[in-house]
Amino acid sequence: MWSSFFAAGGWPMIPTALFGFLLLAASVLYALRSDPRWARATTALGAVTLAMGVAGSVIGICMSLHYLPQVEPPRQLGILALGVEESLHGTLMALLCVTVAGVIAAAGHLRARA
Repeated sequence: MWSSFFAAGGWPMIPTALFGFLLLAASVLYALRSDPRWARATTALGAVTLAMGVAGSVIGICMSLHYLPQVEPPRQLGILALGVEESLHGTLMALLCVTVAGVIAAAGHLRARA
């Protein structure tokens, strides 16, 4: 799964990765500088990253369902399972980015309070 993780997720992985990178950068800047502007940017980019990850997964599942009738009936369930599994890569990547950024931002918040 991990060797083809990015490619299997399809084109929505590109904007998800971009927003995730910006999110991680904003959370590091917040942790280092404790500026409320970076806290707001981190929150907004976290929401956008999650939204893009879920949107990419929904697009992938819709595409899987759209092309499913072209597969012979005995193989449809297996093909659908593979399509859904690959489609969820975007959501997983977004969740990983948000989790790491959340830990970094929490450390920055604790540092600012100390």
